Amino acid sequence: MKKLAIIGAGIVGLATAYKLKKKYPNINLSIIEKEAGVSKHQTGHNSGVIHSGIYYQPGSLKAKNCINGYRQLLDFCDTNHIAYDICGKLIVATDKKELPILENIYKNGIKNGLADIKKLSSDEILEYEPHVKGIQGILVPQTGIIDYKQVSKKLYDILKNQDVNFYFNEKVIDLEQKQNISIITEKTTYQADLVINCAGLYSDKIANRTTKAGYKIVPFRGEYYKLKAEKSFLIKNLVYPVPNPEFPFLGVHFTRKMTGGIEAGPNAVLAFGRESYRKNQINWSELFETLTYTGFLKVAKKYWQTGSYEMYRSFSKSAFTKALQRLVPEIKKDDLETGGSGIRAQAIDKKGNLIDDFLILKDKNIIHVGNAPSPAATASLSIADYLVEQIIWK
Repeated sequence: MKKLAIIGAGIVGLATAYKLKKKYPNINLSIIEKEAGVSKHQTGHNSGVIHSGIYYQPGSLKAKNCINGYRQLLDFCDTNHIAYDICGKLIVATDKKELPILENIYKNGIKNGLADIKKLSSDEILEYEPHVKGIQGILVPQTGIIDYKQVSKKLYDILKNQDVNFYFNEKVIDLEQKQNISIITEKTTYQADLVINCAGLYSDKIANRTTKAGYKIVPFRGEYYKLKAEKSFLIKNLVYPVPNPEFPFLGVHFTRKMTGGIEAGPNAVLAFGRESYRKNQINWSELFETLTYTGFLKVAKKYWQTGSYEMYRSFSKSAFTKALQRLVPEIKKDDLETGGSGIRAQAIDKKGNLIDDFLILKDKNIIHVGNAPSPAATASLSIADYLVEQIIWK
C-alpha cells in the first residue's frame, strides 16, 4: 500500500487529503501538523470571504481554481450543512483616477464568467449601501461570507472517519529524499512514498530541504478594527475600495462576519515574525532573515512609500479612520474598536517580484504548495484537485 503524507493541516492540506481519499480510498494517508489542531494560522485568521474570482487574471491558476473552488465549496457546505451567506459585495471608486482600474476589474470579471456583475452609478451605490459614498461601483452578487474554521472542522471529522492519521504537535525539521521520503520531526521520523507540502507560512523552509525553491515567504500582518455594535448599521454586507493593481492587497474594506459584526481592514504591514500576530511580537531570527533577503530589499525599495503609509496607519487610529472615511464619511474614530489580525504568507522571489499567482512546484516525489494566499480558502477544493492530478505513482 502506498504511503502519502501531507505537511500542514490548514484548509488546503485538509482539502487535499479529502480529494486523495476520494480518488484513492485505500491509500495510507497521514497529515503532520506542528500545532495542536487544524487551521491554526492563515485559515483560522482570514476574513471569511467566499471570493468570486473577479480580480484575478483570466487563465491564471488563481482565476481557474477560485471559480471552480467556489462551486465546490458551496456544494460541500450544502451537503454538510455548513452555514454561509452569498450576500454580494460592492467595489467602489471614490476618485476619477480609479475608474480605469475599476473598468479593468469589471472586464476581468466578465472574462472569468461572472455574468451577473453590474456597474453602479453613485446613486445606485446608495441603494445597496446607504452610507457608502462613491462615484462609480461594481456589484458582485457572487461574493459571500463563511466561517472557514467550520469547513476545516468538517473536513477533519470526515478524514478521521476515513482512518486518515493525524499527527499534531509534530514540527517537521527535515526531509530526506531517497527512493522514499523520510519526514523528520522534532519527535520522530515518518516514511512516505510521496509528500505534499502544504506548510503555508513555512512552505519555503520545507521546500528548501530538498530543492532550491527560488522564493522566500515574507509574512505580512493584516490588522483589523471592528465597528462598535451600535454603528454596525453603517454597512449592510461587504464594501471594498478599488485596489492598487501593483500591490497584492485589496486595501482597507468592510466585511460582515458570519459570527456577527462588521470588520474593517486590514492594514498590511510587515510582520516581525511568521506568526507575529501582534505588533509587539518579534521573532528576531525570522525578522533578520526577512530584512537581509535580497528579494525583500528590492520590494521595500519599490514600495517604500506604500509600506511606510501602511506602517503609519498601523500605529495611527486616526489615519486608519481616514482611510475608511473615503468609503463611509460618517465613520468616526470612536466608532472603531480593536479587532483581530492575520498573517499572509507572501512568496517573493530573489528579483523582488511579489508572486501573485498560486505557485505549485514538483520535485520528484514531493509536491510543494509554494504560494497560496487569498483566495486559497475559497479555492481549496479545486487546488486539491490540481495537486492530486500531479501525482504519478511509480
